[in-house]
Amino acid sequence: MRWKQGRRSSNVDDRRGRKRVPGGAKLGGGAIIIALVAAVLFGQDPLVVLQQLSSGTSSTQTQASAPRSPAEDQAAEFSRVVLADTEDVWNRLFAQSGSRYQEPVLVLYTDVTNTACGVGQAASGPFYCPGDNQLYIDLGFLGELKRLGAPGDFAFAYVIAHEVGHHVQNLIGVARQVHTEKQRSSQRDANALQVKMELQADCFAGLWAHHAQQQRQILEAGDVEEGLSAAAAVGDDRLQRAAGRRVQPETFTHGTSEQRMQWFRRGLETGSVDACNTFR
Repeated sequence: MRWKQGRRSSNVDDRRGRKRVPGGAKLGGGAIIIALVAAVLFGQDPLVVLQQLSSGTSSTQTQASAPRSPAEDQAAEFSRVVLADTEDVWNRLFAQSGSRYQEPVLVLYTDVTNTACGVGQAASGPFYCPGDNQLYIDLGFLGELKRLGAPGDFAFAYVIAHEVGHHVQNLIGVARQVHTEKQRSSQRDANALQVKMELQADCFAGLWAHHAQQQRQILEAGDVEEGLSAAAAVGDDRLQRAAGRRVQPETFTHGTSEQRMQWFRRGLETGSVDACNTFR
């Protein structure tokens, strides 16, 4: 991906090195495993599970962290560029529709951080908090992407653009409507609604890439394949198989690998917000 000449966003809160540990102690590997199993098998949000496991203690302490590596600093710089690029795209699209885009803040953190949605844990992966309009990413997730078979800078750009897609959903009212509908739905139907949310965010990520390519020619050979690989790597069916379990569609909260690739590709090919209506 061509990014080094791109604009850097100022909407970044770099908290790396400021570890906020609930109760003065970091949750161990067992807690992380419980959270991931709950996410894969039962459709639960791993962030919520980790918050529950860490509840009962309200104190925090700051721990010293290891020095930042040049690779991590470059990843942080890359994040600033991608965020700036999403700002340019969505500012233009909102203006065309007669409204104003409110730019989110990207928080880079190490292991644990405080959010308006509770305690953020790196084990839950990148996430968006509608309570403070902020995206949260521990750059260690890059290693997880590689482990899942989705290396490359554009794979990481897809992840950032996907979380920005959730911010857009919050701004246009989709998130609120889905939350209301989920409140009066069965668990299975609520999961299905969440899948539609995630697939729309995938489509919005593709939509960003479409417009960024048109305006700034950011794509290099292999970038689209990297994005599709990242979408496939986090499909519910693939994650359940990787966990050694049978595929249970009723527990899906993000969609299959094929669905995630399909909707990312749709946004990439059309560049249309209307084409990303997964609820239709």
